[in-house]
Amino acid sequence: MRSTSQDHTRWSALSAPLVRTSLWLFGIALICVWLADLQIRSISPWAELGRLGRGLIQPEFATFDTAIVALLRTVAFAFTGVGAAAILGMGLAFIFHYRIVRTVCAFVRAIHELFWALIFLQFFGLHPMTGVLAIALPYAATFARVYSEILEEGDQRAVGALPAGSGIISTFWYARVPDLWAHLISYTSYRFECGMRSSAVLGFVGMPTLGFYLESAYGEGLYGEVGMLLIMFLVTIASIRLWVRPKLVVPYLLAAPFFLGTGLPIVWGNATRFITEDIIPAPLRNGEGLAGLGSWLGDLLWYQALPGIGTTIVLTQIALVGTGIIALLSFPMISRLFVSRSGQVAGHGLLVIGRSIPEYLLAYILLQLWGPSMLPAVVALAIHNGAIISHLIGRQSNTLMLRPDAVSGFNRYTHEVVPRLYRSFLAFLLYRWEIIMRETAILGILGITTLGFYVDSAIQELRFDRAMVLILITALLNIGVDSLARTIRRHLQLRTTPTAQTPLQP
Repeated sequence: MRSTSQDHTRWSALSAPLVRTSLWLFGIALICVWLADLQIRSISPWAELGRLGRGLIQPEFATFDTAIVALLRTVAFAFTGVGAAAILGMGLAFIFHYRIVRTVCAFVRAIHELFWALIFLQFFGLHPMTGVLAIALPYAATFARVYSEILEEGDQRAVGALPAGSGIISTFWYARVPDLWAHLISYTSYRFECGMRSSAVLGFVGMPTLGFYLESAYGEGLYGEVGMLLIMFLVTIASIRLWVRPKLVVPYLLAAPFFLGTGLPIVWGNATRFITEDIIPAPLRNGEGLAGLGSWLGDLLWYQALPGIGTTIVLTQIALVGTGIIALLSFPMISRLFVSRSGQVAGHGLLVIGRSIPEYLLAYILLQLWGPSMLPAVVALAIHNGAIISHLIGRQSNTLMLRPDAVSGFNRYTHEVVPRLYRSFLAFLLYRWEIIMRETAILGILGITTLGFYVDSAIQELRFDRAMVLILITALLNIGVDSLARTIRRHLQLRTTPTAQTPLQP
């Protein structure tokens, strides 16, 4: 049996600052739980859940032809939006070292795709351009950041061997791509999967993707049709590696725009009016001057922005800690250190389901089951993000080497594996912090009083000036959280790789 001193050695890898940071996050989340509304208000939640379960077990395929068209459009929006974003993002990556480029990209990616969609609806209406740009803009900003990091971390020796005066394009394709290609493709593939989820969710604002038909079916109580749509989407996401082959990517990209549909004609006068009139603060349009603007802005901040910020932060912090708990509890399901090969397959299946269903879609379903409160949003965010982190650290656990006399069972989990994965786990969790806040804000469209609730209300009332100010505040809040998370990661020297790849010594 291992001694207490040996167990202490295992946990000594977790520094005091690391423990303090974890306790601070947990403590803040507990305070937020006390402030949050987490009640279940549905009269018969279990009966509703049972009807949904029967719909999943016995899906109704009467409208399968319509669902296939919706699925094709979902895929088409994802390919078109992500493809355009990857091209634009690579171009921006070469100039990402300029502060103005980094600042603009940070602002653009801080605004959720659904917020972009709500903005472009005022420009283009229900036209494919709305959905494509809603995905392409924030994804391009994200690609620019990640691609630039990949380029910076790549081996520079091949570049140094090129003749003097070699052009940027030649240098990139002949000296950088061969070394970085696998990393670029891996991340682009991941963003395409994210694009599929974003494309589906665009249906909730009127675009003809799966989300539109799922919302309609759920609203009409057609649970069999809901089950069919969910199963189709999950199977499509889970089988991406089978049907997205490298040789087929270019044909897919060329064909995708032809499957977007036509939509309503663009009225360019609406776009002009939106820019020149609608988003101008009402006091300035009405000639009230700066005095009227101050009063208008003060009311907006006091009655909408501050309550929205408070709810957004409360929900985010609870979901962040919930994400961490789910990730730590579930990663053994796919680890060879804890379960058999068949168990890992089953675990992977559960995690695929968890990370494939968009938070917005899962929150929508849970709201119908449990009624209006923060609980559906917390659970949806924690399940989705927890499954993503669990998948990542579960894969890392499979690279760890244990001593021949390593303990088994729960002691292996607590004293061998978790201490060596905890730094990378916390790094992944902090990476997801800003993403969770972005999603938290947008869940307000479902009726939860985050910032998105007030943005959606302003748009419904055609007060686009108010909506734009609130979207700006949302972006600044996301940028602030992202900056805080990066500062903490730097201070703790966190990395997304295990602490050690060799057996721990006594």
